[in-house]
Amino acid sequence: MAAHPEAPAVDDGTVVLSYRALLADVTAFAGKLRSHGIGPGDRVGIRVPSGTADLYVAVLGVLHAGAAYVPVDADDPDERAEMIWTDARVCAVVGAGLAVHLRPEVAVGGVERGPGPGDDAWVIFTSGTTGRPKGVAVGHRSAAAFVDAEAGLFCRERPLGPGDRVLAGLSVAFDASCEEMWLAWRHGGCLVPAPREVVRAGADLGPWLVERGVTVVSTVPTLAALWPVEALARVRLLIVGGEACPAELVERLGAGREMWNTYGPTETTVVALAARLVPGEPVRIGVPLAGWEVAVVDARGRAVAWGGTGELLIAGVGTARYLDAVKDAEKFGAHPVFPGRRVYRSGDLVRAERAGLVFAGRADEQVKLAGRRIELGEVDAALSALPGVRAAAAAVRQSPAGGQVLVGYLVAEDGPLDLAALRHRLLDALPQALVPVLTVVDRLPVRTSGKVDRAALPWPLPTQERPADAGEAPTGTAGWLAGRWQDVLGVPVDAGADFFALGGSSLAAARLVTVLRERFPEVSVADVYRHPTLTELAARLDEFADSGTARREVRPVPRRTGVVQFLVLLVLFTVTGIRWLLAVAAMDDLVGPVRWAPHASWWAIGAGWLALSSAPARLLIGAGAARLLTRGIRPGSHPRGGRVHLRVWTAERVVAAFGVPSLLGTPWARLYAKLLGCRVGRGVVLHAMPPVTGMAEFGDGCVLEPEADASGHWLDGDQLRLGPVRLGPGARVATRATLLPGARVGAGADIAPGAAVTGEVPDGERWTGSPARPDQDTADHTWPKPRTADSRRWHAAYGAALLGFNALPLLAAVPALAVLWWLARETTTLGGLVTVLLWTAVPLTLLSLVCYAGLLALTVRIVGRGLTPGHHPADGRAAWCAWVVTRLMDQARGSLFPLYASLLTPTWMRALGARVGRRAEISTVLALPGLTTVDDGAFLADDTLVAPFEVRGGWLRLGRSAIGERAFVGNSGIVGPDRALPDNALVGVLSDAPAHAEPGGSWLGRPTLPVPRKADGGDPSRTYDPPRRLVAARAAVELCRVVPVLCTVLLADVSFAALQDVVDADGWTAAGLLAGVILFAAGVVACLLTTAAKWLLVGRFRAAEHPLWSSFVWRNELYDTFVEEVAMPWLGSAVIGTPLLNAWLRTLGARIGRGVWCDSHWLPETDLVRLDDGASVNRGCVLQTHLFHDRLMRVDAVHLGRGATLGPHSIALPATTVADGTVVGPASLVMRGERLPADTRWLGNPVAAWTTGPADADRTPGAV
Repeated sequence: MAAHPEAPAVDDGTVVLSYRALLADVTAFAGKLRSHGIGPGDRVGIRVPSGTADLYVAVLGVLHAGAAYVPVDADDPDERAEMIWTDARVCAVVGAGLAVHLRPEVAVGGVERGPGPGDDAWVIFTSGTTGRPKGVAVGHRSAAAFVDAEAGLFCRERPLGPGDRVLAGLSVAFDASCEEMWLAWRHGGCLVPAPREVVRAGADLGPWLVERGVTVVSTVPTLAALWPVEALARVRLLIVGGEACPAELVERLGAGREMWNTYGPTETTVVALAARLVPGEPVRIGVPLAGWEVAVVDARGRAVAWGGTGELLIAGVGTARYLDAVKDAEKFGAHPVFPGRRVYRSGDLVRAERAGLVFAGRADEQVKLAGRRIELGEVDAALSALPGVRAAAAAVRQSPAGGQVLVGYLVAEDGPLDLAALRHRLLDALPQALVPVLTVVDRLPVRTSGKVDRAALPWPLPTQERPADAGEAPTGTAGWLAGRWQDVLGVPVDAGADFFALGGSSLAAARLVTVLRERFPEVSVADVYRHPTLTELAARLDEFADSGTARREVRPVPRRTGVVQFLVLLVLFTVTGIRWLLAVAAMDDLVGPVRWAPHASWWAIGAGWLALSSAPARLLIGAGAARLLTRGIRPGSHPRGGRVHLRVWTAERVVAAFGVPSLLGTPWARLYAKLLGCRVGRGVVLHAMPPVTGMAEFGDGCVLEPEADASGHWLDGDQLRLGPVRLGPGARVATRATLLPGARVGAGADIAPGAAVTGEVPDGERWTGSPARPDQDTADHTWPKPRTADSRRWHAAYGAALLGFNALPLLAAVPALAVLWWLARETTTLGGLVTVLLWTAVPLTLLSLVCYAGLLALTVRIVGRGLTPGHHPADGRAAWCAWVVTRLMDQARGSLFPLYASLLTPTWMRALGARVGRRAEISTVLALPGLTTVDDGAFLADDTLVAPFEVRGGWLRLGRSAIGERAFVGNSGIVGPDRALPDNALVGVLSDAPAHAEPGGSWLGRPTLPVPRKADGGDPSRTYDPPRRLVAARAAVELCRVVPVLCTVLLADVSFAALQDVVDADGWTAAGLLAGVILFAAGVVACLLTTAAKWLLVGRFRAAEHPLWSSFVWRNELYDTFVEEVAMPWLGSAVIGTPLLNAWLRTLGARIGRGVWCDSHWLPETDLVRLDDGASVNRGCVLQTHLFHDRLMRVDAVHLGRGATLGPHSIALPATTVADGTVVGPASLVMRGERLPADTRWLGNPVAAWTTGPADADRTPGAV
């Protein structure tokens, strides 16, 4: 309290108590107890409802008063509670509302002093062999030693503290609840009690953890196994105990956080041993805590050798005592291995290993069920007391689904037994967890000793004979459901069965729902409670089936759409051709007078440049054309390929053709948005394109970061969903985030990188993920107080930079042009000039590339000096430097594409200012080099984003990013500022590096969640440590990447010559009319050259696996260079979304049906891509037919069925199928090997069922 008085101590969802407030409430309640005379030496029962702050005030208040607390679960039967009060000699009971009820049969006898180390802190009752629970008293000395020992054990590198939120999900009647409480309070963290109904739901507790921002969890493996991995995205410490932990659970949940296995009977103060759990390593119970001592002995009481198995003995500061003196003398006493010490005989068998003990089972009849230690004798006694039962025994069995089932075997005295009535009796006598599934047997098998042979009791249970009036066996959904019930419960099921009457518990219901969601994703635990009978639940499942499989007919894109698109493209190519002619005219004037180079007026050339190529002209033409084309368009759904869709597509093509995107990030981006018709406030920062429709509202000071998508439209099947987007004042939409039509981001709200906003974000909140949801972890997102960023001092610098971006390649070409002029100075014919161009193409191309790379690197180095970590004004020098470096780095990915994903890339990145280690593999990364570190052997896949700048509230934030040794960042992954990816860690495709990561961990999705991963070792000589001969072979193949660059240069030379020839023969007017045709023809040749290169270099792609150091990989990269350097610049980028792109992709081997709309060329291994009739692939999508984890290229097919949709910026990984009519929403990730059923809707990263249907998509807010 003294260190963190205002930090939250308890947050039950209704009340948040700070440490100061908690102390005040506890002190007041302790005073209330003392007023009754309660103090040291007394015991106070606690029966306060779970999940409330009052429960913990009661616990602490009793301790503060000096008494010991005796907890009973509020849901346990009254008879059990009264038995515990009697055995513990409880003098008072605290109930709901902190009401204190004195028990007159026990006198209050507290002494007038504070509690001492020898006083009892708590008394917890565990199951007993006689059928009566036994009380275990734990003293303050033991309790304090336990808390201190764990404090020095967990999270040593980054200790727990304020900001950590600890789940309180276990009953206070379970001693592990003590661990939950003191994990929080020992470190200044916040205890977050979970409502009992949520805990009972099991699987539903997972989403609750995310919603409540829980970072620390202590639970039983059975419960943790029900949670999806993403539920633990924020959890940095996971502790399991109470029962054996399966290795599969460690593999699934152990990555990305500290995970510990703890062991300890109640009799030794909660935990006696602990072991760190690491995926791929054996599961152990570990070594003793500080102050605890253990020994492993054989049947004769002698210590076993290493590797031997025996009973575990525990001594030390944690040993407690039984209230029953006889029982205490039996279980606690002296032992030769610990002479003169108090020793507890656990009855557990363990294997003694130097690395830590391994649990090997029980030596007696005590068992663990759902984390609770129970004595089967207690259950036996309750069963035997039932009317009409002659003999009974209980046993724990494993169901076919892998769960535990407690079964009660009954032998009837005479006549049939009413099992349902008997179960109701048991619920009045035992906690629900101890009430077994009941079955009738003829006799109980016994051993020679006369004891029941539990192992010989029948399992699986025999099918009960069906009553004559039972009706027909369940069929259809009910029949399928009956099989799932039997898998979970392990008992036969008929049509009239009731899940809970058959023995189903809350844990069993959660386990059932986990299975049902594989077929019915919408089902919840609440559905099982509301519809407990087989027929009712089957009917409920049929409702989901009926609502989720409505078929939707998707029509192919009309053929007339392609005709209109072709005509639009001819016009745009003609405009581009006229701009080429201006360059031809300028060149003619410079080299003339010669016969083949007629003189043109410099005034006309200048006027043409001002009208078509200058930044103001491009801005006005692009905005004016878009405004005219989209005039009158309204929000809503419009036919794909129809008039509205074509107008939007044409507007975007015009804007791209005039290079308007080059103005993004400059002060003139706001002007462009206004000219489109958007409402734009003061100080708006636009690093991404506003919607060409003008349907946007940008409040004062809001920010769109680079590559954010605010276009306000996407294709959903054969419908264009179109709507406005709204950003409130001071809102921020981070890099690569997507705003769906109708999205509204409130004032001051913050949208995290890569998020997908589907609706409204409240003011001031930070949302993350796809689909976006509130971000519970805000500690990493602090900003200075907002400031007004609208200074004009740097406007001239932005204008100069725009000119510089275009001048840089011209400056780089000056040496080559000078050589060319000197060689061609005596040439008098155009043919002679073409000859010189052809034979000098190779050396002059290399010279220009080297000069351009050198100039670009030098510029990045110089400008990059202005980039330092921290916060800077968003309208100042650092902001300008960040914008320039980012633009140049993006420019380099296109013009210097051959340098990427090659042996030269590390050297190139070092030249730019990055710190890059040996054997790093870097593809088309976009980074601020001076803030980037890439260690030895790291791998950065295509389109990774490292150390991007962030803008908010008038400030620009910069931070360093580091990728550790042999770490991996997948395609389109982001390593943000001030993020460090540790050694051997992995960030998956379309995922972000977490704020807190551990070496060897793996993370996937948005929000990021840890995932288990087993690294594929592979042959080191083909992955990480190639021999020199392979290095030389790869270098030789990569040198050939100059060939596609040369092809582009030659195409430019031939196009120039063709235009010049038309000018010479027919004049400038004819050349202007034919310029578009000439450039289009050159584009067709470029695409055909790329097709030929594909079949020559790699042939037909097939599903396979190839190591990094193999010729297939290198040849594939060479083919990709043809795509990016030849086909896309000349024609491919212009024909996106048209039948012309489909036709070209078919020549590359892709199977593309009729009427497909494909807005992306990212189909890496084209032969493995199949797009059936009418499919839609939106902008920014990747049909990712390969993955490169562990430096092994795994290649497999991707299939989109008839009428299927892949939303904007979504990725389908290898071996995926999106079936007919199925829609994958924006910013989604279809996982490797997934098959999405027909006529369903999915959204998310990774994808999950999307409940918003097509009808909801039509309800788009009105235009702004």
